[in-house]
Amino acid sequence: MKNEKYLRRKIQYIILIPIILAIILTCVTIYLNGLDSKVGTFSLAVLVVYIIITIILYLRMIPSVDSVVLDYSLEQGKIQKELLADLEIPYAIMDVSGHIMWANKMFKETVGVNPESRIKRSIDVYFPELVPDIIDTEDEVNLSIEYGDRIYRAAIKRIDLSNVFDQREEEYSEDDIVLAIYLFDETEMKQLEKMAYDQKLYAGVLYLDNYDEVMDNLEDVKHSILTALVERKINMYLSNIDAIVKHIENDKYFFVFKQQYMQTLRDDKFSILDDVKNINVGNEIAMTLSIGIGADSDMDTNGYINAYNNARNAIGLAMGRGGDQAAVKLGDQVTYYGGRSAGTEKTTRVKARVKAQAFEELLLSKEKVIIMAHKRPDADALGSSIGIYRLVTTMGKKAYIVINEITEAIRPLMNTFKLGDAYEGVFITSNEAVSIADKETVVVVCDVNRPSLTECEELLSLVPTVVVFDHHRQTNEAIQGAMLSYIEPFASSACEMIAEMYQYMSKTPKLKSQEADAMYSGILIDTDNFLTKTGVRTFEAASYLRKSGADVTRVRKMFRSSMDELKERAQGINNAEVYMDCYALSYIDEDAQAKEAPTVAVAKVANELLNVDNIKASFVVTKSEGVLYVSARSIGDVNVQIVMERFGGGGHANIAGVQLKVEKEEFFDELKKVIKEMHESGEL
Repeated sequence: MKNEKYLRRKIQYIILIPIILAIILTCVTIYLNGLDSKVGTFSLAVLVVYIIITIILYLRMIPSVDSVVLDYSLEQGKIQKELLADLEIPYAIMDVSGHIMWANKMFKETVGVNPESRIKRSIDVYFPELVPDIIDTEDEVNLSIEYGDRIYRAAIKRIDLSNVFDQREEEYSEDDIVLAIYLFDETEMKQLEKMAYDQKLYAGVLYLDNYDEVMDNLEDVKHSILTALVERKINMYLSNIDAIVKHIENDKYFFVFKQQYMQTLRDDKFSILDDVKNINVGNEIAMTLSIGIGADSDMDTNGYINAYNNARNAIGLAMGRGGDQAAVKLGDQVTYYGGRSAGTEKTTRVKARVKAQAFEELLLSKEKVIIMAHKRPDADALGSSIGIYRLVTTMGKKAYIVINEITEAIRPLMNTFKLGDAYEGVFITSNEAVSIADKETVVVVCDVNRPSLTECEELLSLVPTVVVFDHHRQTNEAIQGAMLSYIEPFASSACEMIAEMYQYMSKTPKLKSQEADAMYSGILIDTDNFLTKTGVRTFEAASYLRKSGADVTRVRKMFRSSMDELKERAQGINNAEVYMDCYALSYIDEDAQAKEAPTVAVAKVANELLNVDNIKASFVVTKSEGVLYVSARSIGDVNVQIVMERFGGGGHANIAGVQLKVEKEEFFDELKKVIKEMHESGEL
């Protein structure tokens, strides 16, 4: 009862202060008038009588005051307790261990306890989220919890009783701490929020990837049948999500639907991709489609234009990755579905012609060009860079090629360019490129579309004009703001793309023999001697380069293996193991005395393992200077690109890779988990 004693002392002080003042006044009166004067005697008598009466009143009234104060306190406490007991908000008091000491009627009704009974359990019995130590570090905690079919916001406050009852108490005691909990029912509010969220607009764009190719290879009489079947499949599928569909072109559809159906599409994994692919009316080439879906990431604005723009960006990413897949873009987050097939080669060269002419017009207003590929360049990176160099110099512009490291993969080719002075000053480092870059410079990126993998990422921000030529599938990381972007995932190599562009320039470039060799080498290496990812256009590009002076024998001699490389490849084959009966996993140990990591041998072993019966994909690794280099290859329907994307890498459906800073054992363990998971979900 510390508070009652404190209150009694306060009342005593209030009554005693006048008595003390009267005594002081008496002393002052005696001092001023003396006891001999009548005035002094009379004043002293009056003051003495006042003091006596005050003391008598104090002694007689203090018990009454105590009684009144006590009655008032009890009455107030009773009123407050009744108010808390009947409070419409569930309220309870707990100790620090979570044991419920007292709860009002509403709280008991909420947890299903008789209002007349006492709760004897801990709070976590009813609400597992409310563990005892949830408020150890803060004086107040708010969190959302569920009980039954209701959603509550639990507000828990720490109360120090020692401060409440005695302000002078400075010692801390765990026994003086209680926790007060309020449960605010937010079920209706959450339901309204969900309803508002479910009404959010999602915009979608659907393209038939290979409409022209399929129709060109199909009898005219069957065109309408195939078109009707495809359109029926699309309309039926989108009707399941209550979407509004508009057929805007022969091979393009636009649709809108509510957000509440987005999870349905995710769970279904966009089965329309396979449904359309399975349509066959005599067409030799399967029809494939790509879907781009977008929404405004800001719930406050829910802008339709932003949703449409995100959908267009999403379809661009899906097409840039080879098509036959769906891309969902919400703000900066992009999710991909499908993409298991390698895609169908485009027979038309319209795109190559348009891009060639656009590139030529762009160069007319610029003074110089800086060309760069990816780090640790391979034959395709060097060959395509050389191809752009010859194209630019044919137009009378100054060109440079950025190469920071001459790897074993390109050393034979680079040696041919070091003969004589014809290419003196052409090959520069990143630092030199940065020093000569200005507003009149064009930066051309070859064989890569991810800025972090380029030879000099800084260059991309130093110049206003950037051009990208690449044949790899796009990922979420892409070069932003490119003035011209030609990304063709159906092409076998960047060299193939550049060779095609030559034929549409106003002034056809004339290749030197070593330049033709370099471009031919790029195609040869990326197709594994024309065994993978080759089409009609691949052989046409190779034929063009052959006519331009490429020597097959000379190229073959340049890329013959050394004895050390042959031994590394033998080690890789010897270390191979088979996982799930169709995946080959292997590694090559780094030779401490070797000048470079055996990355070339790793790629060749990955290709050779595909020659083993029943092997659909291979993954071969090596480690050098703390970096694990992974080469992934596939044959048939397995898309190794989507596997490598799980690790932050990328590439093609049949050729992909990644660089990681992990141990090979850790990588293989994770790879096996990913392959198994993707198999079970139907992604592989």
